[in-house]
Amino acid sequence: MATSSSRSCLQYLLHLAQDNVDFRLPEIKALLALSGKPFHPCESFKEKSPFWCLNGLSEEDVRGIMARSVCAKSAFELWGHGQTHTELRTSLLNYPSENMSPFMHKDSTYRINVYTFNKTLAFADRIKRIDAMEYLPFKGTVSLKSPQHIFCLLEDYGTDPNNIPEHPDYIYFGRWIADGQRELIRSHSVKNRHFIGNTSMDAGLSFIMANHAKVKENDLVFDPFVGTGSLLVACSHFGAYVCGTDIDYNTIHGKGRSSRKNQKWRGPDENIRANLRQYGTEKMYVDVMVSDASKSVWKEAALFDAIITDPPYGIRESTRRTGSHKDITKPPDESHVPVSQAYHLSDIFTDLLNFSAHHLVMGGRLVYWLPVYRPETVC
Repeated sequence: MATSSSRSCLQYLLHLAQDNVDFRLPEIKALLALSGKPFHPCESFKEKSPFWCLNGLSEEDVRGIMARSVCAKSAFELWGHGQTHTELRTSLLNYPSENMSPFMHKDSTYRINVYTFNKTLAFADRIKRIDAMEYLPFKGTVSLKSPQHIFCLLEDYGTDPNNIPEHPDYIYFGRWIADGQRELIRSHSVKNRHFIGNTSMDAGLSFIMANHAKVKENDLVFDPFVGTGSLLVACSHFGAYVCGTDIDYNTIHGKGRSSRKNQKWRGPDENIRANLRQYGTEKMYVDVMVSDASKSVWKEAALFDAIITDPPYGIRESTRRTGSHKDITKPPDESHVPVSQAYHLSDIFTDLLNFSAHHLVMGGRLVYWLPVYRPETVC
């Protein structure tokens, strides 16, 4: 019973990437909410820090986060921490031995890594850090290539690259649990994608949006400004069925000038479906169609589990909708191509919010980009 009780009171350490810092907390909270878990940070929690200590979770919960997060690099079962190596030693020696013993017995293999944030240590210094931890009761065999268990000593030297302290601000030691999905940023890079446009969404941001929306297997996700389908690619990766609309006929049908170097016109594999096919998720593709976001073609019903989109902002991309300032007295014939007029930013978001209110299921999420003005502080 003692072992079970102590294992249920574990703390876990997340090591987070230092890009898209403002999006890290919403992503982790959303991923925890998928499994019904609250976000309980430790008392010393600092949102901008690369290290977060979380309470009230199981190892399965942590693995669930890391199986989807593109903001988190790695997760550890936290065994000890402190502002100095002396404090770390005291903390580790006070850690319940029954929590350590399953990973330190004589038949096990292990490796200890040393990671420093905002500072580079020489190899010899890393070895000294490891040797100094001889007080830990490791009974197994060191295996650098394929250990059963990996442990990590992490030193935090702050976030100012122009003012790196001699000694770390804080030190952690723990058992590695899992890595995050940072590899998705590389494997789904728009640089290697079949079909892109001038404003195709960055792969990392696309996956962050899908996580913020809590997209899960068998959801139905809609993008009303679908463009080249970057957001559909990310959502389909998590097992959601995807669909979208856009006012641009050529983009929807993969026609017109190619975005590829030394190629004038788009080829047969330059379309949204081909993008999903490239990543093995074509079966999740429902369809896309030419439609004006300001004029809904959908029946009045809650249809979508999530609506995820990147509306055009005018500077990045022209904002147009069908219509004319002139009165049309004669009905157009079948070959008529509607003229367009300006679609003001305030109208775009009013229409988007109204559409979402009518077509999201209860508990569904709307995730979208909103342009903001942040003037630089003049010193």
